[in-house]
Amino acid sequence: MGKLCEAPYNKTVDWAKWYIFWADERVVAKNHSDSNYKLAKDGILSKVPIVPSHVHSINDSVSAEEAADEYMFVIRQLVKTRMVSVSDISDCPKFDLILLGMGPDGHIASLFPNHAVLDETEEWVTFITDSPKPPPERITFTLPVINSASNVAIVVTGESKAEAVHLAIDNVEPNCPSLPARLVQPTKGKLVWFLDKPAASKLDDLQFSE
Repeated sequence: MGKLCEAPYNKTVDWAKWYIFWADERVVAKNHSDSNYKLAKDGILSKVPIVPSHVHSINDSVSAEEAADEYMFVIRQLVKTRMVSVSDISDCPKFDLILLGMGPDGHIASLFPNHAVLDETEEWVTFITDSPKPPPERITFTLPVINSASNVAIVVTGESKAEAVHLAIDNVEPNCPSLPARLVQPTKGKLVWFLDKPAASKLDDLQFSE
């Protein structure tokens, strides 16, 4: 993404067409070091001419539950006006691209292993207050929204995540733990994994091309 801040992309990309959302966010102040908004702003949003009103971040001054409800309302309004597309097989928003990372435990967004939010099918955005990874309060897109996207990209680096990558991608025994990342299966979209060599080191039938 950082490359988009550089020539020639910073001049050739039609930034007016970009609408930015967060698939998950920590319920902290926007200037807090744990804020995903701050990470995105410092890394790219402050360096390119994206229309400010097209950047949709959470309300960081309310509870996690209220922040999730407000965020879902914002997205619903944008779906109503078709600023955000809607899935033709569900009522979920259909984002052009959802960009995710993955933790060593296989979590994506703020959907953690064995957590009740993995079973959420009614809400587009939900919240947790007991994240196993600090900070504890977060909002997150639910699996139906993630799986309604046109494109999902999962970016993973580092040897510490190699086992989770293996469990998420390879054909494994039925008694192996089902990781949240394995549940990312776009219904009518495309899923692409971007891995460095250490993260990919435990994949079956691994082949590298230079």
